[in-house]
Amino acid sequence: MTVQPAKSAPDRTVLEGRFVRLEPIGPQHAADLYAASLGEGVPERYRWLFEYPPQSVADVENWIAAVNAGPDRYVTVIDKASGKAVGRQGWLRIFPDHASIEIGGIYWGLAMARSPLATEALFLFARHAFDDLGYRRFEWKCNDRNEPSKAAAKRFGFQYEGLFRQDRILKGESRDTAWFSIIDGEWPALRAEYERWLSPENFRADGVQRTRLGGR
Repeated sequence: MTVQPAKSAPDRTVLEGRFVRLEPIGPQHAADLYAASLGEGVPERYRWLFEYPPQSVADVENWIAAVNAGPDRYVTVIDKASGKAVGRQGWLRIFPDHASIEIGGIYWGLAMARSPLATEALFLFARHAFDDLGYRRFEWKCNDRNEPSKAAAKRFGFQYEGLFRQDRILKGESRDTAWFSIIDGEWPALRAEYERWLSPENFRADGVQRTRLGGR
């Protein structure tokens, strides 16, 4: 059977969900993203990223300008309840010819912690990649020492593929990179589970989930 490439790289388009809206990142999001980079636990979240926590709105504006000038395509996660930008994520390693793409550069702020926002932000990327653009491989990578990221990958349905030893130098330290992926044959069952979990019926009136993703 002939294997087909993906249709294209992701367009700079809006992806709409029930809890979040993903918008192409721009300077209009800088103030909110800076606010989302303040507070308890932020240094630990930035520990695993290639950049340091921003010290001003101007730092965020400069970062946005830099990533928009590069090959990756970043979006801002907008909390539809508040209308504020609460995080960001990017399309990385975009290979339409091989139908392979990565979600990375993730910073989900404290407002997204223990809420459906992060799950739906991930789901909107995966659905767009597989269903709209025809990708056959959706990747997640992280520092092997980043246990929360590895746990999140498994919760989201990614399969662990292995370890790239001494893969990067991150802030003066050697980074071993853990690789995870979802492939197109796994996606239909995962999509159905995401849709079940994100449905209004799975949440009580106070917003607490009735069941976990994956039924666990």
